[in-house]
Amino acid sequence: MYKSYKMLFIISTLISTIISISANSWLIAWIGLEINLLSIMPLMKNNMNKFSSETMIKYFIAQAMASMMLLFFILISLNNINFNLINNNSINYMFSIPLLMKMGAAPFHFWFPEMMSGLEWNMAFMILTWQKISPFILLFYLNIPMKMLLLPILASALTGSIMGFNSLCLRKMISYSSINHISWMLVALMNYKIWLFYFLIYSLMNFFIIINLKLYNIFFTSQMSFLNNNKLMNLLFSMNLLSLGGLPPFIGFFPKLIIVNLLMYNNMMFLLLLMIMSTLINLFFYMRLILPLTLLNKTQIFSLNKNKSVNKFLLTNFLTLISTLIYSTMYSFMN
Repeated sequence: MYKSYKMLFIISTLISTIISISANSWLIAWIGLEINLLSIMPLMKNNMNKFSSETMIKYFIAQAMASMMLLFFILISLNNINFNLINNNSINYMFSIPLLMKMGAAPFHFWFPEMMSGLEWNMAFMILTWQKISPFILLFYLNIPMKMLLLPILASALTGSIMGFNSLCLRKMISYSSINHISWMLVALMNYKIWLFYFLIYSLMNFFIIINLKLYNIFFTSQMSFLNNNKLMNLLFSMNLLSLGGLPPFIGFFPKLIIVNLLMYNNMMFLLLLMIMSTLINLFFYMRLILPLTLLNKTQIFSLNKNKSVNKFLLTNFLTLISTLIYSTMYSFMN
């Protein structure tokens, strides 16, 4: 149960994000980002986690660097252009650098995986999802041409796939997977509805995976034998991982298919090829992770333990499998 001060900081974190995305000037957006930083840091503190203080320092240093750069660019822009959120391309490209650093996109990702490896699963989910909303929406306001974002897109796609290949810590592996997904979401900024659709599905998949890992207190790949020879539950959990990797016909493939069509429509074949290759590498280390869970032998049976934890596990996985229909319907209404 959360203490009262933690509830206060959670509300402050939510409000600060709303302030940032609804700001009509860079100064108000910067203030919202600073309130967000000061609000989420106390939530990272956990007396049961000996790495929480180190994680807070890493997060603060990286975010403070990005905030300092953003404030510096604001001061520069005051002498040259009108003080609003939409300006010329050169100034907008400068503003995109601290925003990319705040969301953990490559090549500004140096702080993200190491910081994630020291978090509890609750805070890891919040960093992976909610904390990316403000930077992405502010980046969308900049209206930067896609060609100017090719470097962070390619760097995020390749870094997220290659660096996650040898990770043994699941939190670090999911953080590198998040960096790979950032590249797809940066491309999706060409159309706000597509980005929102992708982000909702990405958040949903992370929620189902993280809630199950938290339920069984799993942090490393060596702990993946947590289901005690229950191959049906292993299979369901594996489906969630494959869906996060974007394997058809799971729900995680659907938004990537939309972005593939978007890139083909804009004739960006080389970028599309590299992003698909990076996704295949992601799927490879997910397959390597789940392969021991899905192997069968004659002595293993499909049995379900009738307890509360198993029921929660099966419910979340079932929701994942039926969510394709829900999101397909949602996307049809969005167009």
